[in-house]
Amino acid sequence: MADINSVEAIIKNGEVINSGIKTKEQEAASKTAPSGYDKDAFMQILVAQMKYQDPLEPTSNTEYISQYATFTQVEQLSNMANAMSLSRASEMVGKTVVVSQTNPDTGTTTEVEGVVDFVTYSGNKAYLNINGTNYDIDDVAQVLDPNYTSAVEAVKDFQKAIDKLPNSLDLVTEEDHGLTIDTMYQYYTENMEERAKGMMDKNYVTALLQYVNRIDDIRGDTHRTFAEKA
Repeated sequence: MADINSVEAIIKNGEVINSGIKTKEQEAASKTAPSGYDKDAFMQILVAQMKYQDPLEPTSNTEYISQYATFTQVEQLSNMANAMSLSRASEMVGKTVVVSQTNPDTGTTTEVEGVVDFVTYSGNKAYLNINGTNYDIDDVAQVLDPNYTSAVEAVKDFQKAIDKLPNSLDLVTEEDHGLTIDTMYQYYTENMEERAKGMMDKNYVTALLQYVNRIDDIRGDTHRTFAEKA
């Protein structure tokens, strides 16, 4: 039976080449230790390299200093990247984003659109909470302009209002629909933003004009149009 207190790592020529059997305490610590390669882990390996280096070909102090300097630079860049990621995530709170995720097993990609309620930070990663679910910031495909989302909602509501009008023009009456159609015509021609107009389904625009002209016929008026603004 192997000794439970045997050497944790094998060192050859000053380098760690294999992991050995760990003590019970080491096993317990490894289960709770954070993942990743941090400064403490680097220093432990560096000490092990110095302790078990080949005495006939010792590693120079300059090389050790160079290794530590390189690691410090990488660590600083990593910390900076993490800070930038958190800052970027924080700026998304209150904004509408599109998260795109690909299932590694099926290759199927799904998209989730929603408003970011808050941001959490765990394991050097920023996560956006949308409707109670956390999403990795790296999966964000789009951040939508608030004006864009407002235009989308306006178009959606307006087209729903058109859907509520009678299916047949013959069922349109002045008493039941005249004021509603006039209001919709005024909103479309005078109040709807050009950006929203560009999002309108052309079939809905055509249908609205037909309803407007039906009211014009009932009243004996000249047909109105959707004149372009100068």
